[in-house]
Amino acid sequence: MARTVVVTGSTSGIGLAIATAFAGKGDNIVINGFGKPEDIKAIIENLESVSKAKVIHHPADMTKPAEIADLIETAARTFGSVDVLVNNAGIQHVEKIEDFPIEKWDQIIAINLSSSFHTMRAAIPLMKAKKQGRIINIASAHGLVASPFKSAYVAAKHGILGLTKTAALELAEFGVTVNAICPGYVLTPLVEKQIPDTAKARGMTEEQVKTEVILKAQPTREFVKAEEIGTLALYLAGEEARQVTGAHISIDGGWTAA
Repeated sequence: MARTVVVTGSTSGIGLAIATAFAGKGDNIVINGFGKPEDIKAIIENLESVSKAKVIHHPADMTKPAEIADLIETAARTFGSVDVLVNNAGIQHVEKIEDFPIEKWDQIIAINLSSSFHTMRAAIPLMKAKKQGRIINIASAHGLVASPFKSAYVAAKHGILGLTKTAALELAEFGVTVNAICPGYVLTPLVEKQIPDTAKARGMTEEQVKTEVILKAQPTREFVKAEEIGTLALYLAGEEARQVTGAHISIDGGWTAA
């Protein structure tokens, strides 16, 4: 039977790869994120072509709790339930703390951390009522270790791991698991946008940033593929992972092994 899967921040990058993985299993998908109407229409058509899955888009702004609540309500109203919730929405800003714009700090905490609280707050009663559900929070290697010039992002991702563990304990007896995936660097639009800013902050060329900053962190010297994160999400959403809860799983080319 098709599940209903909500993936935030899923009009590009990791979120779209996760949505594609679930669509390939025949699940109904609710995508969310910004984009031109024609681009979103193309994404929906592509996801629906992968299988017989039904796909809808909800434009909730992840800084607005009322819109986030409506995202979950719309998913439940359209498909009858929310079986899998993947919190993936995220933004980044690179700057030293004393020059970090206050509004950017607030925006990053809202989108990268608080939005996951709001989606979970709305979805958990639905999952509890069914005595089943899967919540997967996309954290980061930066949920485990820090990098300079990314104070808000690192703080938010550390917070996501705390939220994941707390929810896992609260839901342990309700058939609902809550886990976090901690990816290393994936060459997504988010990472590509950081490269010029990081080059400027460190006084380097963009190519130097790729090899000497980004991939230096990953012993494999390779970017993680978004599709690999999608496959891991499928596992965590499956019956085989029913005893995996409150965990963080790294997929980072060895970055956090040291």
